[in-house]
Amino acid sequence: MSEKTLTRMDLSEAVFREVGLSRNDSSQLVETVLNHMSDALVQGEQVKISSFGTFSVRDKAARVGRNPKTGQEVPISPRRVLTFRPSHLMKERVAAGNKR
Repeated sequence: MSEKTLTRMDLSEAVFREVGLSRNDSSQLVETVLNHMSDALVQGEQVKISSFGTFSVRDKAARVGRNPKTGQEVPISPRRVLTFRPSHLMKERVAAGNKR
């Protein structure tokens, strides 16, 4: 399995090559899209990208956890977490990539 990480720079470079915008405009486009996505998630909205998946924020209640090393109970405060559900098409595409 590859250890490469897709970065913002990689995305803006792909936009530059595929769409033909300047490198600066491509970078601004990627930043704008990511900012819109994160702003929507901060406001509690879902972000659904067709054929890719859905990002959403979930509220988790407070609970009691346990330190696995010592067995000591530790309170875990309530928090908001980001979740991602891939689309069926994305799941199929990833699974097909494993068959190489």
